[in-house]
Amino acid sequence: MQQPVYNLDAVDQQILQIMQKKGRITNAQLAEKVGISPPAMLERVKRLEKAGVITGYSARVDPKAVGIDITAWISVTLSMHQLQSIDLFQNAIHELPEVLECYHITGEADFLLKVVAASISDYENFILHKLAKIPGMSKMQTTLVLSEVKNVPSIPIETTK
Repeated sequence: MQQPVYNLDAVDQQILQIMQKKGRITNAQLAEKVGISPPAMLERVKRLEKAGVITGYSARVDPKAVGIDITAWISVTLSMHQLQSIDLFQNAIHELPEVLECYHITGEADFLLKVVAASISDYENFILHKLAKIPGMSKMQTTLVLSEVKNVPSIPIETTK
C-alpha cells in the first residue's frame, strides 16, 4: 500500500532542498537560511523525520577511495512469480552487502540490482558463489558501468511561492 503524500508547505520544501544539498548544516544555520527560529526549525525537521519524509542521514563515499572499482547493474528474471518466490529472492538480496540497490521492476526482467565489487574477479565470485545460489532465478544479465556521468542523490522538490 502506497504511503500517503505528505502535505509540504513552502517552508518544508525549502528545508528539504537545503538539507539534501547540505546534510551537515546546523539547525541554527538552516533556521537562518529559511527565516524561522531555531526551535521552530528543530520542530519542523523532527516532524518531517517522524512523518517519514526525511528517512535518514548519511555520508557519500567515493567508491574508488575505498577500493571499489566495479559497479554493475544486473537484471534478474525469476523462474516463478508466486509471492513465495519473490519473497525468497528479496530476503536473500537483503543479506548481500554487495547489492546496494534492488528494484522490483516491470518489463523483461523482474528485478534490477546495483552491485559493487573491488575487482572483476571479486564480481565473478559474487555472481558464482552468492547471487547464482539464490533459488528460483532463471536469468541474469549484467551491464558494467564504464564511468559515472551523473549521480544526484537528492530528490527534485518544486517550491511553491
